[in-house]
Amino acid sequence: MSETRPAARRRGRRPAGEDTRSALLAAARVEFAERGFDGATVRRIADRAGVDAAMVNHWFGGKERLFTASLDLPMDPDAILAEVLPGDPEQLGERIIAMFLRVWDATGGGPLAALIRSVAGHEQAARMMREFVARVILGRFIREVAPDRPDLRAALCATQIIGLGMIRYVLRLEPLASADHQTVVTTIAPSLQRYLTGELG
Repeated sequence: MSETRPAARRRGRRPAGEDTRSALLAAARVEFAERGFDGATVRRIADRAGVDAAMVNHWFGGKERLFTASLDLPMDPDAILAEVLPGDPEQLGERIIAMFLRVWDATGGGPLAALIRSVAGHEQAARMMREFVARVILGRFIREVAPDRPDLRAALCATQIIGLGMIRYVLRLEPLASADHQTVVTTIAPSLQRYLTGELG
C-alpha cells in the first residue's frame, strides 16, 4: 500500500474573504525576523502566506518594498531617495539628518522609535532595524556617492541614525531631545558626511 502524501498547500488566489495583502505582511514579518532580509525569499514569504509569489510584486512591487511595509514605518525609501539625493554630495549628510528629524518629529518618534526601543532586548527586532537603516535607506545613498567600502560605510552611517533616534526619541536625553533641528543637523551631519564620502583611514 503506497504511503499517502500530505496535501500540498494551495497556491494562487486565496479563498474569498481573506486579505491577501495582510497575509503577506504577516508572513513577511515572521520571515524577515527569523531569516533576515537576504534569507527571507519572496517564495518563502508567499508560501507562508498561502499565495502565489507573483502576489508580492502585485501588492508591493518587490521584496524591498514589502520589507519596508512590514515595518509599518511612515517613510517611503523611493520618496526619500528622490528628495534627499539631488544636490551637492558633500551636503548629503545634512539633508539625510534633516529628513529623518522631519519624519520623526511629525510623529513624536512614531513606529521607528518603537522599533528602536525594542532593539535593546530583542535580537530579531535589532536585525530588522539594522537591515532597514543600513540596507534599505542608507544603502541607496551609499551606492550613489561612496568611493569605496560600501558595507562599512553603511554600518557606520547606521550608528549615527539609530543612535540619534535612541537618544532623542527613546531615552530623551537632554539637551539633544529638545534641540532644534538646525542644532542637531550642524552637530551630527559632519560625522555622517565623513562616513558617506570621506576618508575612513
